Amino acid sequence: MAAKKADDPSARERILLAAERLFAELGFDATPTSRIAEVACVPKGLVHYYFRRKRDLLSALVERLPDEHVEPSRVVVPGDVAESLRRLVAELDRRLEASQVLSHLLWREADTHRAVRDALQSRYEVLVQQVRAVILAAAGAGTLALADVDSAAALLALAVSYRHSVARHAEDSSPEEMQRELDFIAGSLALRAQAARTS
Repeated sequence: MAAKKADDPSARERILLAAERLFAELGFDATPTSRIAEVACVPKGLVHYYFRRKRDLLSALVERLPDEHVEPSRVVVPGDVAESLRRLVAELDRRLEASQVLSHLLWREADTHRAVRDALQSRYEVLVQQVRAVILAAAGAGTLALADVDSAAALLALAVSYRHSVARHAEDSSPEEMQRELDFIAGSLALRAQAARTS
């Protein structure tokens, strides 16, 4: 009976859901594993069976963040950088909606837990590369200076990352503001490309 209980995938899932909720409410350090076990309706030993250390729960929660990889072909509108970026951001926002509490929790815990910080940094780097790929695909080969594309990708990735870090607080985030940022980035890239052609 104990072996069956230990292999129960629903028990692991309940532990992760309880940890996510409690870490978000109380913080990682203020949440004892005994409370996680109580909320998950499992024996405390089962928490340690699946997650040797409490910080292993944080690592598992990072893995539960939605995949942020978006194929450029799904969002690119050839010749329209602004619309392509709008579509990319909309898709990333849609994926985040399923994990707003988790995302907020992990951004907060990144300050004190290196594994979380490293995982979020890796996600940021993937986001930069995605934005870069979308800009290049939308603009067409050789139309933009790569240094400009790299700067635009880093700026937009920072803006998206910030929005996602505060997504739980909807009043702090304005879709119109992101729209203006996307238009600004696309417009700036177009102006710099035009200036390079005329010089």
